[in-house]
Amino acid sequence: MTPSPVFEHTDARLGTFTLRTLDPAADAGLLHGWVTHPKASYWMMQGADKAEVAAEYRRIHEHPHHDAFIGLHEGRPAFLAERYDPSRVELEGLYPARPGDVGMHFLCAPTDTPVHGFTLAVITVVMEFCFADPHVRRVVVEPDVRNAAVHALNAAVGFEIVEQIATPEKDAYLGVCTRDRFEATRTALAARAVRAARAARAVEGVTR
Repeated sequence: MTPSPVFEHTDARLGTFTLRTLDPAADAGLLHGWVTHPKASYWMMQGADKAEVAAEYRRIHEHPHHDAFIGLHEGRPAFLAERYDPSRVELEGLYPARPGDVGMHFLCAPTDTPVHGFTLAVITVVMEFCFADPHVRRVVVEPDVRNAAVHALNAAVGFEIVEQIATPEKDAYLGVCTRDRFEATRTALAARAVRAARAARAVEGVTR
C-alpha cells in the first residue's frame, strides 16, 4: 500500500508536488536508480547495490532524528528529500546549533528531458515542507564545496554560507536560511515569475 502524502504544494507554473514517507523496501529499486546515477555523484552512493540502498534507507527510516521522503510531481516519483536534526545527524559538534534548526537534503531523479526551473521548484517545495513546522526557525545545509549547482540553488531560496567545515565525508559549506529570508526570496521569485509570464504573453501577442 502506497503511503499517504504528508505535504502538498502547488507551483503556479509546474503544477502539484507532494511528499510521502519513503518505504525502504518498496522504494529500494527506484532509489537505487537515482542515487547511483552519474549525476548523483555528490550523494556518495555510486557503488551501492540495491540491498545496500535499502539498508541505508532502512537505517534512516528507523532513526529518531532523520526522515526520508519520496517527492512526486503530478503523482509521479520525481525526487528524494531528507529531513534531519543537524545537532544529532551530519553536523553533530561541527557547528553552533540553535533551537529550531532542521537539516535537509534533496535529489532530483535523473531525466533525459529536463524541465526549465524544475530543480528550483523542488528545493522550494522541500523548504516549504521544512518551514511548515512552526517550530522550525532555520534550515541548515552542508553541501560539498565543489557542488556549484546546488550552491546557486541554495542562494536562490535564501541560504547564506556561514563557513567552510570538514565533515567525515567531505569539505562542505555550512549554509543557513532563516524563515524570514526564505519568505523574502519566495516573494521575489513569485514576482519574477509573474513578470516573466507577462512578458511571454506580450511576445505571444506580438508574434501572432
